[in-house]
Amino acid sequence: MAANFLMHEKIWFDKYKYDDAERRYYEQINGPVASSSCQQENGASTILRDIARARENIQKSLAGSASTTSAAGPSGDQSELISRISSLELENRNLRSVVADLQHAISKLESRLSTLERSSTSHQSSAPLPTQHVTPMKKVEPLSASSKKVELPSAPPARKTAEPPAADEDEDDDDIDLFGSDDEEEDQEAAMVREERLRQYAEKKAKKPGLIAKSSILLDVKPWDDETDMAKMEECVRSIQMDGLVWGVSKLVPVGYGIKKLQIQCVVEDDKVGTDILEEEITKFEDYVQSVDIAAFNKI
Repeated sequence: MAANFLMHEKIWFDKYKYDDAERRYYEQINGPVASSSCQQENGASTILRDIARARENIQKSLAGSASTTSAAGPSGDQSELISRISSLELENRNLRSVVADLQHAISKLESRLSTLERSSTSHQSSAPLPTQHVTPMKKVEPLSASSKKVELPSAPPARKTAEPPAADEDEDDDDIDLFGSDDEEEDQEAAMVREERLRQYAEKKAKKPGLIAKSSILLDVKPWDDETDMAKMEECVRSIQMDGLVWGVSKLVPVGYGIKKLQIQCVVEDDKVGTDILEEEITKFEDYVQSVDIAAFNKI
């Protein structure tokens, strides 16, 4: 702000140049005798001029900033006040319009209420009173002796005395016997149906096969030496046939020194074939089989 102000202000910044020129001119006129004193005075004057120039610049900058703040402060406050006053005036106008609308609506309601009250009072005054029609009462005649009397039944009519009581008892007994025989027949039929269903269920359950326990066995059949015919030994092992025995896959597994063992799998029914019986049957082939071991045993 101060720099802009100084740019537009016309100040003699080159005054020291003219002072120097003036000093040199007077030195030429007066001669070299007074040159030293003039130089000292000139140096002091230049310092004083610089100090005065700095003071002037500071004062001008302070004056410019104060003027700008004084001009901006009141103008900003004034603009804010003007905007607030305008908003209040607008709000006041809106409130006045709302109040006027409410007064108009209230006046309409009052007029309608007054018209309704007048119409209701006029209708009540013009409406005729309801008249009650009185019907003439008939003359009540006294009951004559010839009028019929209403008698309530005192007791049910009795049975004919001509029928003997024994016959009534027999008929009651017959009725009871008939109903009793029907119940007995129904009970017998239900019992027969129940027995038939139980018999069918028992037969069906007896025909249903039970769960058969089976096991998967992996056998290691070892020969005597490396000259044993392994194919013949496998053939001998598979020749064993039993009820509940099924042979599976087989392979030759090397043991060492050129000797191989026969590893064969089979599935047996636990109730029919045991491991002891199976080992005994295999070891009967003494020419080929040295020993039999169970490598794995799993339940199915």
